[in-house]
Amino acid sequence: MAERKPIESWLTDMDGVLIHEGVPIPGADAFIKKLRETGKPFLVLTNNSIYTARDLHARLSRMGLEVPVENIWTSALATAKFLDDQRPGGTAYVIGEAGLTTALHDIGYVLTDHDPDYVVLGETRTYSFEAMTKAVRLINAGARFICTNPDETGPSLEGPLPATGSVAALITKATGKEPYFAGKPNPLMMRTGLNAIGAHSESSAMIGDRMDTDILAGLEAGMQTFLVLTGLTTTTEVDRYPFRPSKVVDSIADLVDRV
Repeated sequence: MAERKPIESWLTDMDGVLIHEGVPIPGADAFIKKLRETGKPFLVLTNNSIYTARDLHARLSRMGLEVPVENIWTSALATAKFLDDQRPGGTAYVIGEAGLTTALHDIGYVLTDHDPDYVVLGETRTYSFEAMTKAVRLINAGARFICTNPDETGPSLEGPLPATGSVAALITKATGKEPYFAGKPNPLMMRTGLNAIGAHSESSAMIGDRMDTDILAGLEAGMQTFLVLTGLTTTTEVDRYPFRPSKVVDSIADLVDRV
């Protein structure tokens, strides 16, 4: 088996890898600092489409993690890139927050509920029955169904919350139409991210805390993969999957010397 090329670029998930419930994970600051000092291309990724990259930059900065706006890649940005490639200057009915609506405005999309090209579903703090009903009717009338990510639940201090994947399942049940998911584990999110920083998959690595999204997406995009145990996946769960990460480490702190 041919040896892998040295890692020149890094992609890392955010929640569960760099931060956990609003607190930096030990070693995250040293990892980001080392990346910036060496000048290696990197991206911090999140399937959460609520926030803009600028919002996330400010949020991370308050925690002591200095990640430039251009080094943040969200499922909303990946969705906008996909739609811009597929149908430039199109129209969309959007269920989502500023992260998604801003990304679509930035590519010149018109947001409308009148005969849109697409129904685009992302995260929102308040999924309204009225909005979901409108989405169902527009899809039945011919709009194409796109989702930012397939995550079925999201974290909160009170416990899991229904997320995009769960609402997408409701709309699919009502319409019979499956959505196209732009975010992880779709390797499209990885490949468009790599393109954004001028990196190549054979010399890049993906760090994540979830086997079913982060590691799978990195693997399918052709990257080396590192699973950290500071998030959702535990050591005992790794062997249940039919694929494996390149390496399992305790936390991001174990990867600082690899940069």
